Amino acid sequence: MSLDPDDPRTPSQQIAAALRAEIKTGKFAAGEKLPSQNDLVERFSVARETIKAALRKLQEERLIVTRQGSGTFVRANTERPVGLRPHVERAFEQPNVTIDFAGFSGETLYNSIQETLDKVRIGRLTPESIRLRILISDMGVPMAVPCRAEDQADDPAIRARSKRITDRSIQAVTDAVQELADLALVKTAEIEVRAHSAAPLFKLFIINGEEAFFGFYPVVEHTVSVEGKPLAIYDAMGKDAVLFPFSPSDDDNTNDALYVQQARAWFDSLWNTIAREYVA
Repeated sequence: MSLDPDDPRTPSQQIAAALRAEIKTGKFAAGEKLPSQNDLVERFSVARETIKAALRKLQEERLIVTRQGSGTFVRANTERPVGLRPHVERAFEQPNVTIDFAGFSGETLYNSIQETLDKVRIGRLTPESIRLRILISDMGVPMAVPCRAEDQADDPAIRARSKRITDRSIQAVTDAVQELADLALVKTAEIEVRAHSAAPLFKLFIINGEEAFFGFYPVVEHTVSVEGKPLAIYDAMGKDAVLFPFSPSDDDNTNDALYVQQARAWFDSLWNTIAREYVA
């Protein structure tokens, strides 16, 4: 692709405009890796410094992020919900994968990683180690939600229903990851699950210690079957949680890096204090 010599914009501005248009129109999706600087040099027939200037412009606009040794990626738009799968898949391109999850049942976690685990199974992704830490609410003890909608009272049968959902999700994640180790597709696979007594009001993902995704659980009223009878409950709805990304780049001057740092500190503080081993 050649630049327009009659365009009053500088070459770096023209290149930034071309890449910006491709990002805005979805040619490069959120979380997707951009071509390397060498590829962009060849594509636009310019010097590397011109490419660097164009990329700096897009970084200033918060359209892309750069990570040392990994490349340049399209930043997820913080004004709309994001999908985790591209970010999870990119994490699995690294030799050592870590995912910390805090939330309700772990359903979102399983749904986000199952396709990526399939790619490990067929050899398209080849991490050496996988470590998952899962921090969930203990449905064995009373808490604010879930509860009966009529009087907001605790009901062991409602919590038992929620625990069954959690057990299924945790077991599915555990089996899928452990299978990769059993098949010697990864050298090590470690999954640890702990529970605490706080109500599930939000979900948090920390991927490879570098990116964080946060979303609030809205509390809603809906009717479910409890012990064979319909019952109106207040419940935290994970599927309705909008996830917002915090993805700092190497030269990011925003609060993203600070948020990821504090999210990690918060997770570790619960993990090492009031959380206890989860018993399915």
